[in-house]
Amino acid sequence: MSARIPITYLFDPLCGWCYGASTLLEQFVARPDFAVELAPTGLFAGEGARPMDDGFAAYAWTNDQRISRLSGQPFSEAYRRDVLGNRTRLFDSGPATLALTAVALTAPDREFAALKAFQLVRYVEGRDSTDMSVLSDVLCAMNLPEVAARLASPDTVLIAAYRARLEAARAEMRRLGANGVPALIVGTGNDRRLVQASALFGSLDVLIDGLKAA
Repeated sequence: MSARIPITYLFDPLCGWCYGASTLLEQFVARPDFAVELAPTGLFAGEGARPMDDGFAAYAWTNDQRISRLSGQPFSEAYRRDVLGNRTRLFDSGPATLALTAVALTAPDREFAALKAFQLVRYVEGRDSTDMSVLSDVLCAMNLPEVAARLASPDTVLIAAYRARLEAARAEMRRLGANGVPALIVGTGNDRRLVQASALFGSLDVLIDGLKAA
């Protein structure tokens, strides 16, 4: 059997375009000929976090409608009302990224499923995935109570892994000239190239052919 082609997926759990790309990416992750590593960039974490004010909420909703038309992914009225309409919480992907890192350390084969669950709970169910209690509920519903427990009391190993993942992903973005997410990196070491987001909104077969030709 041929060696699996290594792919790094650059993303942020609060990125609407990443959610839009998730249907195609799910098919891609399931294939046996690729080894996909998730690389959260922290685009909306730390200094990238911001208040959810009226102007940003309106901008996000307009952008979400573009994503929905292009990808077919739903953005519910519950999300518009209860997430974009909530002025008590920051737009901050730090909690969800920390939760995904806890999954990566504890049950690495479930990380993509957890990302998808966090996206669905936000964009479809209208529950705010910046809230640790919401993330914990999702993890418990996935039968990952040990991950939820670790998230509730982050240890030094989890915090260090979180910071290292963001630093590594951001370094790769700078090195390859990536200007946003989602994006894919194909290859290893110095033999790595960037695949832009547009490839994640077209044909799966075309994407796969392009990656295998790299």
